[in-house]
Amino acid sequence: MNQNKKTIIAIDGYSSSGKSTLAQKISKELKFNYIDTGAMYRSVALLAIQKNVFNSDLWNSTNFIPILKEINFQFKWNKILNKTDFFLNKKNVLHEIRSKRVTNKVSLIARIPKIRDILTTIIKKFIRNVSNKGIVIDGRDIGNIVYPQSELKIFMTGSIEIRSYRRFQEIQKRGGLNSYSYEEIKKNILYRDRMDTSRKISPLKKSLDSIEIDNTFLSPEKQLTLVLKVIENIKNNRKKIKKII
Repeated sequence: MNQNKKTIIAIDGYSSSGKSTLAQKISKELKFNYIDTGAMYRSVALLAIQKNVFNSDLWNSTNFIPILKEINFQFKWNKILNKTDFFLNKKNVLHEIRSKRVTNKVSLIARIPKIRDILTTIIKKFIRNVSNKGIVIDGRDIGNIVYPQSELKIFMTGSIEIRSYRRFQEIQKRGGLNSYSYEEIKKNILYRDRMDTSRKISPLKKSLDSIEIDNTFLSPEKQLTLVLKVIENIKNNRKKIKKII
């Protein structure tokens, strides 16, 4: 990788495939900034809920779009918890955006072209304004649409069973023992996969120059080790690997 320019690492993939976990580990290891675009879409869904946008069967985004022009996102590293906190209009909403009500609405928000346009503009502004040597971004369309010139593109996938189980464990660790059953989680992930891959605007799709990681049988630590090796290979101008495992 070019040491004299800002390096962008794009991580795309399916719901609950471990994109955020890998992205945060890479950003910490390389001391890069981290942008979680999924958190941004979730925060828009949260704001839509708070503004009662979904209270009618005839809901649309017409009256909601102006609100987005005043929206403010911030990512801050939490040294105590060793993770990235997410702020919506100066309020930490990291836990709120992972709630059941937000999860059930975020795919609807992500399908609205105008919202995607606004958030894509915000993401690109983040990228321009970052002053340090690099950024790790995770999402659904970073490598294909948002920043196709990314120096390294990774596409995450895994079996529906393992993705559902990992998500179930994550919710349990947060104390949400009664919020979801395993079957509910699996059904929701399948629904989001279908919504993400079938939407007309910026569908989830692996770019031709992405490196694929199927992490069905990989730990987060093993994934990080593999990606760091790929980065080292790129630095040394060796041939790119098209699929890690």
